[in-house]
Amino acid sequence: MALGLVKEVAEAAHAPRFLYLHWPFGHALGEPGHVAQQRTVLHDMLTMATGAPRPGLVIELPYPWRRHAYTAVRDWKAPSPAVSAALSSLRRHDATGGAQRESA
Repeated sequence: MALGLVKEVAEAAHAPRFLYLHWPFGHALGEPGHVAQQRTVLHDMLTMATGAPRPGLVIELPYPWRRHAYTAVRDWKAPSPAVSAALSSLRRHDATGGAQRESA
């Protein structure tokens, strides 16, 4: 499971599972001191690590930099809504013969 800030690098790395965020370098988990944001990204990573149906997936997380209200992760065992939505979209895409890479 990997987290990247440059989509082209994420795709070229061929990591088994890769989440991509279009955020500034040095801030892969979020803004300093923004605990809810950082925990949301960590929750997304855990969901991707345990829920991705196959290797080679790159999913773009939908969060804008500094323009999103994050709620506290209350249930770490429940799947992340952002990754679950992306994986559901991917499954529908695959069922219709779509490509392997998918964005949320």
